[in-house]
Amino acid sequence: MQYFETTLTGIDGSDARFAGYMPDNYPDIDPDRRRPAVLVLPGSGYWQTTDREGEPIALKFLAEDYNAFVLHYSCRPSVYPTSVLEVAEAVRRMHEHADDWHIDTSRIAVIGFSAGGHLAADFATSASDDVMRAHGYDPDMLRPAALMLSYPVISAGEHRHDGSFRALLGERYADPDMMREVSIEEHIGAKTPPVFVWHTVPDDCVPVENTLLLIAACKAADVPIETHLFPTGGHGLSLATAETAWGGTDGIEPGVDVWIRLALAWLARTFGTSGHDTM
Repeated sequence: MQYFETTLTGIDGSDARFAGYMPDNYPDIDPDRRRPAVLVLPGSGYWQTTDREGEPIALKFLAEDYNAFVLHYSCRPSVYPTSVLEVAEAVRRMHEHADDWHIDTSRIAVIGFSAGGHLAADFATSASDDVMRAHGYDPDMLRPAALMLSYPVISAGEHRHDGSFRALLGERYADPDMMREVSIEEHIGAKTPPVFVWHTVPDDCVPVENTLLLIAACKAADVPIETHLFPTGGHGLSLATAETAWGGTDGIEPGVDVWIRLALAWLARTFGTSGHDTM
């Protein structure tokens, strides 16, 4: 396995941490294999990023023969569009190093958690296309082929997670035009890739209405979406097992932990293959 960790410098001089986990190719198996790739974006309200939603998630995809990457993007005091441009740079590097890292660039997925879900959706939809173009990125070339979201922050409207948008926008918080620009349900359209999303109905931090608004927007735009709503559990569960529980005990939710298997199955269907195939 290849592993790297490097720093991406944000437009404000901040540092983002970018790591990659790539299975090796072997001459006696298939030296030219190219694998699909998944970029993981952890959450924590744009105030920080949690390790609980980073490497443990990447390793699940790595075990299924995906190339896996984690971006700990810049958070407060960095403000929009610093983090989405860091995602663009991470994906640009995945394209640039596709030969070295054995990536099939037609099968890149992004998965985000909570505020990281907002960031993943901001990048994958048309929400920040103009911003990316203004900074030299081609959003259509970089757009992922699949979008996976875990208890995501979606709407800057009535059901918003207020802290996330205050941290993301800083002094521009509550500017009506800015709030619409970062409200994901306003930007679902023909360019939006297929979506997988899960949420717990009792989530008392990021209301499940965020996911319901996303479903409605995808349905209206004819964007394929698979949704799983769980009747128990709170926010920030990550894998919902002891592996990612706070202190090893808080955040274990039997019945919710099935989400990662559902996501892997959905991704295999969406890409038309499993992670274990040969190009």
